Amino acid sequence: MNTTAGLQITSVRTADCYSSGERKWMVLTQQWRGRILAPLLRLLTRFGVSPDHLTLLSLVVGLAGCGLWLVDPVATLACVLLHVLIDGLDGPLARHQQVASPRGSFTDTMADQAVVTAVTVTLMFARHLSVPAGGSFIFLYAVVALFAMARNLMRRPYAWVIRPRFIFYAWIPFELWMLPGTMNWLVWCCNALLGLSALTGFLAIRRRLGRRP
Repeated sequence: MNTTAGLQITSVRTADCYSSGERKWMVLTQQWRGRILAPLLRLLTRFGVSPDHLTLLSLVVGLAGCGLWLVDPVATLACVLLHVLIDGLDGPLARHQQVASPRGSFTDTMADQAVVTAVTVTLMFARHLSVPAGGSFIFLYAVVALFAMARNLMRRPYAWVIRPRFIFYAWIPFELWMLPGTMNWLVWCCNALLGLSALTGFLAIRRRLGRRP
């Protein structure tokens, strides 16, 4: 798909939380991702697996992993990794089956948000993350996701938006075994970036609502 097509996609009204920059990257990479994953996508399709099935499975695996923390944190990390891997398949499968839709993208976003929230609460419960840092992270992450959706529906998307869930997940082993006590610092840095995104999102939406139809 050419660059012009990617630019056209940024103006489509949709209910996901991707910025225009992220969407361009997705357009540029979806072809080679489809080629690499084609055998797996065909196999999943043959067995009747839908993108919604994968979204639900990724949600269940992520939430179940949080429940395993008391048994073994390693099991939690394994489940979070599996959640991320499965989450990366539902989009390519939707495109392979030609059923990609705003509804599916919205569902995927909400599932991701639920797992981010659950993992954050788990770390607060285990005292690896303070309540102020973790609570602010949950709130700001949700606000940025909602503002991004609102701006996309208004066809005024973020140019770029920071949603640092992968950095957050990847830092858990450092907090547990290599650099204990650093998770709070990381999350407060993330909160600063999320807060800036939330502020700019609020101002952009407010300006848009103030215009005459």
